[in-house]
Amino acid sequence: FAKFANVNDATSHWPTGEEVFTHLPGTHAHAPLIYVALMTFILIISSVTMVLAVEAGHRMDKKAVIKWMAWTVVGGLIFLGSQVWEWSTFIAGYDGDISTWADNGTLSHSPYGGQWVMGVDAHGHEVKQMVTYGPTLYANFFFFITGFHGFHVFTGVLFNFLVLRNVIRGVYHKRGHYEMVEKVGLYWHFVDLVWVFVFTFFYLV
Repeated sequence: FAKFANVNDATSHWPTGEEVFTHLPGTHAHAPLIYVALMTFILIISSVTMVLAVEAGHRMDKKAVIKWMAWTVVGGLIFLGSQVWEWSTFIAGYDGDISTWADNGTLSHSPYGGQWVMGVDAHGHEVKQMVTYGPTLYANFFFFITGFHGFHVFTGVLFNFLVLRNVIRGVYHKRGHYEMVEKVGLYWHFVDLVWVFVFTFFYLV
């Protein structure tokens, strides 16, 4: 995050989240950051369901643990699917949404043949400065930060699923405690907390 903030501050032609992430699935609406806000909401809700699963475990309520753990897994899968859609949209250029503005022109990714389009009065050095997508700094930061976090979300979903399977089998009920649910819950809360920082520093700043 520190490196991202440093490069952001030092680069004159640097896109913002509101410029880049303006798309919604199945629509042509210009909705800056709405989609990623929904992703964030889903992940936060999954953290709430995990709290409820842990609380149910303290009460030795197996059915409630199963219900809330299942919802936590579903929330994680929805978040991961949303992340995949965002990645594919970012790479392909959805309805020209991926674009950067400079003083003398606009650079956008056309959905027709993948052509880069320049505005009038743009010069060669400006083209180089404005190309901040694909194999360049902004995209590199985007894919590394969200990909690294996405990997941990995937790991968390896998852990939650395995624990959920054991809950269904009655493994923890026979032990007389649901400590493992609480342990994976701590990991899941950590993943959610990290996403709050990702959302704040990458999308909002």
